[in-house]
Amino acid sequence: MNPLPPKGYQPEKIAQTLLGKPAALEVIPPNPFHSFRSFSHDFPAEIARWQYPPEYEIHLIREGTGSYLIGDEIGTFEAGHVAIIGSGLPHDWMSNLKPGEFIKNRDAVIQFLPEFINGLMETMPELRDLKTLLKESSHGIIYSGETAKRAAKEIEAVEGSSGTRKILHLLALLVLLSEAPKKEKQLITKQLFTPDASDEGISAVESGVKYIFDNLTKNIRMSEAAKRAHMSEPTFSKYFKKASGLTFSEMVRKMRISHACKMLEDSNETISSICAASGYTNLANFNRQFLSEMNMTPSAYRTLDSKKRPHKGIITLDLGAEQA
Repeated sequence: MNPLPPKGYQPEKIAQTLLGKPAALEVIPPNPFHSFRSFSHDFPAEIARWQYPPEYEIHLIREGTGSYLIGDEIGTFEAGHVAIIGSGLPHDWMSNLKPGEFIKNRDAVIQFLPEFINGLMETMPELRDLKTLLKESSHGIIYSGETAKRAAKEIEAVEGSSGTRKILHLLALLVLLSEAPKKEKQLITKQLFTPDASDEGISAVESGVKYIFDNLTKNIRMSEAAKRAHMSEPTFSKYFKKASGLTFSEMVRKMRISHACKMLEDSNETISSICAASGYTNLANFNRQFLSEMNMTPSAYRTLDSKKRPHKGIITLDLGAEQA
């Protein structure tokens, strides 16, 4: 169910109150069937919030008007708004809505990790022309004119295609954005923006999440995560919980079950194969953990219509926020 805007909802005032407040870290478990992510979402929606993902993000607003908050800058948007947001740059788009109103598929979003695009540039030197675009995106870039119109079409083409064509449309989009004339692009933030949380908390969460990503199918030990963060286990555990609101073991479970959900949705692998591919060595334990997280068994999840499946593709962590 879509959350509805409260009475007296005013995006521009909300944007002002968010300035200086910690943004949530958006954690998206890797999909074994895709090298990057493209999707649509409504507004309001749980995913539409003041947050920063580790991915680069390309954003299209299909409908409505409202206020955006990118880094430390507030502005307005309307339908056709296209932006690219650098890795780790906090952002939010808040639409002008009447009480009880929501916009279906307001956003088209593309997200890809730095490792993905850096790997492509290393393998294909011709793509290094994109380095300037990626560097400038750390300030946030909004496009206008013909560039925005053409980019909107490519963004829709990315979401509407699959396989090799999906990659081709993404590359065409990146080339288009990188070649935009100066008059049709605006760098938003005046300076680089960093998350408002303790260095120790950020280090613990980001090191821990990366370690889990890299070892999802293996034996995961908090001692190793703490070692990567250059902390003792007790110190790592304290900062991880304080910064993310989750214990390390809770994060492992959530990320493994999110991974299992994607495999159930996108493959015909057996439940036992998905169990092993999600890092579980015992099928009964996997079923128990899945039931605890999703309130249904893996088999029941697979048989549900895609529109009725509970969404577990994203975990948001309020770094620096006060935890109860």
